[in-house]
Amino acid sequence: MQGGATGIGYGLKYQARCISDVKADTGNTSFITGTLSLKEENEVHLIRLASGGTELVCEGLFSHPNEIWDLASCPFDSRVFSTVYSSGESYGAAIWQFPELYGQMNSPQLEQLALLNAHDRKIKCVLWWPSGKHDKVISIDEGNLFLWSLDSSNKTAKVQLKESVGMLDYFSGGAWDPHDWNAAAVTCDSSIQFWDIRTMKKTSSIERAHVRAMDYNKKKQNILVTADDEAGICIWDLRMSNSPVRELPGHTHWSWSVQFNPEYDELILSAGTDSAVNLWYAPSISSDDSPNEGLMESPTHRKDPLLNSYNDYEDSVYGIAWSSREPWFFASLSYDGRVVVESVKQYLPRK
Repeated sequence: MQGGATGIGYGLKYQARCISDVKADTGNTSFITGTLSLKEENEVHLIRLASGGTELVCEGLFSHPNEIWDLASCPFDSRVFSTVYSSGESYGAAIWQFPELYGQMNSPQLEQLALLNAHDRKIKCVLWWPSGKHDKVISIDEGNLFLWSLDSSNKTAKVQLKESVGMLDYFSGGAWDPHDWNAAAVTCDSSIQFWDIRTMKKTSSIERAHVRAMDYNKKKQNILVTADDEAGICIWDLRMSNSPVRELPGHTHWSWSVQFNPEYDELILSAGTDSAVNLWYAPSISSDDSPNEGLMESPTHRKDPLLNSYNDYEDSVYGIAWSSREPWFFASLSYDGRVVVESVKQYLPRK
């Protein structure tokens, strides 16, 4: 299905907010997305970019019992993913598995592998161990940070560690450091907090109000990008975190999501409630640069960091996901349930 002037489109039946790249699917460029309907049965869609990159194909359509507010694919098993969901009054989180023969079944049912059922506050997200096969996940609610150990064979999950934020702050999201698997960053009302998950203790923080999303640079250590309400898109060197090393204009309304490209880390994608997805060019610090060099561009680099703005949307864009398999593709999801896959090949650096 064609989706506008340049992208390839796919329509969901209901409203939606979250989409995830299926990193473990090494044979296809595929994504998972889930719907957000209070009154109707919700759905999880497994969609694949057809060979040739001209069409999005539905590989599987599955019922999900509640509104999906967060969704993340397991990095080592393409059939496994997590959701945070709401019934309108309460929140829950679970680990799910696609049935093995879902392509041959008329109405396949998701298999629930584990419930993350220790939460008593509004759950915000689930984070998978960043790389390789591992049984650990982190879940974050408004007041607590949990480290879980999963036992899929017995369909159980056990809390290994837990820590609370305190009475004055509210957790709103997080990211697991891909370079230091013992470290995670958590967004709060007025700061970004960094936690050692071995001890569940806060190690440092950046005072920064209203950060809606963040992402670690997967190619370079100590580099973090944030989507801020007031300042747009900020890039941080965590070795000198008093202020951002680079600020990008962001969006004309709230900047809601932001991601580094997993392979070409000078490319950053952001989405916002201005019904746009922006592609930014921001050369990162190389791994052997000294901390005080920052992310300054040479005079030969372009002055305008905005490479392109994809604005063929009719509603706020909450979800974005780069493809890990073919990192020149990304998928975006607007609130009206429209998925669009775009190619950024023309903007890739020449080597």
